[in-house]
Amino acid sequence: MDMQIELERESEWAEAQKIEISVDLVAAAKQQLNFLAAVDRNRVLYDGPALQRAIYRYNAFWLPLLAKHSESHLVEGPLVVPLDCEWIWHCHRLNPIQYKSDCEDLYGRILDNSNVVSSTQGACSRQTEEIWRKLYPEEHYELDFAAAFEEDISEKMLGLEKSTAYDLVSAVKRQSPFFYQVSMPHMSHALFLVEALARYKGFLHLIRRNKEKSMRRFCVPTYDIDLMWHSHQLHPVSYCEDLIRVHGKVLEHDDMDSDRSEGQKLDVGFSGTTNQWEETFGKRYWRAGAMYRGATPSPVTHVPFSPKSKKIKDLLSSDGYQNIVHVPDVKFVEVLLEFVGVRGLPEGHKGRLSVLFSKSQPDLFFNAKQRLSIWSESGEKMVASFNCEPKGELLFELVSYCPSTLPIKRTPRVLGSVSLSLQEYLVPVSKLSDEKWLELVPSSGYASSESMCLRVGFSFTVPNPALYVLHMVRSRPFIKSSCLFPLPGRVQHAKSWTSVMNDDGTEVITLQMRSSKKEKMKDNFTPRKEVIGITASGETRTLAEFMENGWSLLGSRWSLQFQKSSRENSHLCMLIGDRVVNIFPGRKLCYEPKHHETQKKERDFVTAVEFSADSPYGEAVALINLKSGMVKIKEEPLLLTMVVLAFVLSDIMENKGFEGVAAMEDNVEADNSIKKESRFPAVDKESVTALPVESQIELNGDAVKGIEEVPSNSLSTASGCGSGCGSGCGNMVKSDGCGSGGGRGFGNMVKSSGCGGCGAGCGSGCGGGCGGGCGSMVKSTGCGGCGGGCGDGCGNMVKSSGCGGCGGGCGGCGGGAMVAGSRR
Repeated sequence: MDMQIELERESEWAEAQKIEISVDLVAAAKQQLNFLAAVDRNRVLYDGPALQRAIYRYNAFWLPLLAKHSESHLVEGPLVVPLDCEWIWHCHRLNPIQYKSDCEDLYGRILDNSNVVSSTQGACSRQTEEIWRKLYPEEHYELDFAAAFEEDISEKMLGLEKSTAYDLVSAVKRQSPFFYQVSMPHMSHALFLVEALARYKGFLHLIRRNKEKSMRRFCVPTYDIDLMWHSHQLHPVSYCEDLIRVHGKVLEHDDMDSDRSEGQKLDVGFSGTTNQWEETFGKRYWRAGAMYRGATPSPVTHVPFSPKSKKIKDLLSSDGYQNIVHVPDVKFVEVLLEFVGVRGLPEGHKGRLSVLFSKSQPDLFFNAKQRLSIWSESGEKMVASFNCEPKGELLFELVSYCPSTLPIKRTPRVLGSVSLSLQEYLVPVSKLSDEKWLELVPSSGYASSESMCLRVGFSFTVPNPALYVLHMVRSRPFIKSSCLFPLPGRVQHAKSWTSVMNDDGTEVITLQMRSSKKEKMKDNFTPRKEVIGITASGETRTLAEFMENGWSLLGSRWSLQFQKSSRENSHLCMLIGDRVVNIFPGRKLCYEPKHHETQKKERDFVTAVEFSADSPYGEAVALINLKSGMVKIKEEPLLLTMVVLAFVLSDIMENKGFEGVAAMEDNVEADNSIKKESRFPAVDKESVTALPVESQIELNGDAVKGIEEVPSNSLSTASGCGSGCGSGCGNMVKSDGCGSGGGRGFGNMVKSSGCGGCGAGCGSGCGGGCGGGCGSMVKSTGCGGCGGGCGDGCGNMVKSSGCGGCGGGCGGCGGGAMVAGSRR
């Protein structure tokens, strides 16, 4: 019977893959990601006068030009669309029904993108600009941002002869957050996109089956599927033709709903889509790296900055300082794991079954044993999400907990075990998801008449570089006023020295703050301070000096300058050199905490934010925990700079001898005020949590409400402590910071009545792709909740009653039985 069901599911999947799509969606998706990144560097197009001006230009100039070009080619090569017009055109096309209707009402036909290229593709726009000047001599080809802010174009909009009926302002606001959800590095990987295309065809097949059964269902995609869906819609003629061939009508893309709470349209739709997908194809619907990441982090500034210099990672040091600190590169992958079923159990078996999973050789991210229930046995869908290094094996142990009337908990019995090689899938990267039966090796005394097998569903992201994580450890005894806590078990150096350790305990450099002897000899002059470093090879170097006007770092490559408190500019100080790096109090951007934490907690942190042409609104490149002495760094060229900065700032905080202390306290309050007043609301529990929270339990290494840790040498029940960050589902995470690389730490466990979402937990890094630690668990019986999170520390456990879709979209296809949905 099981074999027959599996054959039917394989047949359904094969039928789905026969769907013909007349567009190269893998290439189109890569281009869309590049375009969205370019728009995100010009965020004035998200709202305000620049958006209004772009909409006017789109209606008054671009659409008429496109209509003329579609009748007879105006240029020999392709037409190059201006960035602002393309952004409005992009959002308009993502409502294919309305776009088709507007084009036909205004121009009598659908205006397609054939023979039109994006300005982000590097095509020469000279011919297009010449045609533009002839047709519109009073309007610049490129948007004049200065004019956009000075001129009120409301009267011009009213005077337009032809204008779309679609509310483009609302459309832009709904689409603006999409880039954050798909901006992770793995999203543009060729294999990830190829598999996403196959899943998109599966999504279209489900909707086709619903129509055949006269079943009306609001289908909600994961973000990998939604990326493909968007890419398809951006080719309006092909999309209409393909969908009419598959469904008999154009499938609408409804992105109006944003409520992820239990029982709402997105919650019910995602749960139904998940159940239908898994029943139809026998594959897990969740996907590593394709789940909702949480709300977009609040910006540190609304004013873009475009320095002439290159990004830090593109500049190499020429003075020898860069070679002082050596830290090995480490990669990580996000893993989603579900135990679906079990068969071939020993005769007469009684007891509650679950699976213990661990790494055969623990790594920096995943070094503990966790327990997960089996869907077919418990009726509760649980999906584990964790980060680990892309090597070694995952070890699964099937355990049985015998029922007992005694108050004493009995030791579970291991029935059998099996391992899964990560290299088989990731070295080289060959497949990012799979589901199959694994044959268990029976433990002594548990042989059965047939093979004992465990059905496992799993998914990976493409391996990505992890964050560099360093720890500063004081050699002198702990004192109450110290900002840096000595860590137990570390090698202690001579008095007043600080050791900088790698995650594995290897010392990379030692630092000391001391007064310059040369300056002490001068009368009536405050002694200068300097930071001395001793490298692993024994070389002594002066790494920073305090001059009259501030600190000079690394041979004057950087100068550290503090500013007075300002409610208009919330950074604490600046690193000035051939780059621009501002130091902000608290956790910012990708390190931003995903739930409420105390003001006092935020004052333990500072975030280094780089401003460049590629990141005019700032990119978080390092996080410093002044209390614990942990430094998380994104780019290798910044290792020594950020370590020295952390050491200097910790000395300032400890001694309170600079005005920077007051500036830090004032600016935290000023920054919070700016967030509240901005159009980007501060991230809080409500905006991140996908479902209503009934209870929250913080795990700090102790057993809580019957949840126990699983030591590596025992077999008790597991507390869900895991790591990670980045895309994923889950809920709230207690975090110490995050970053776009990997990190180390422990994560979270989420219990919900929705289907198996997936989530990134916490770790020492998060956001754009990473995190680390033991893993997180999502427990659910319906759809997959989602949420992002990050940090180091153990995280927490959240019990909730719903799911919260993963993002992606849907909308009724206009009557009949076809409904699909999209959630931003």
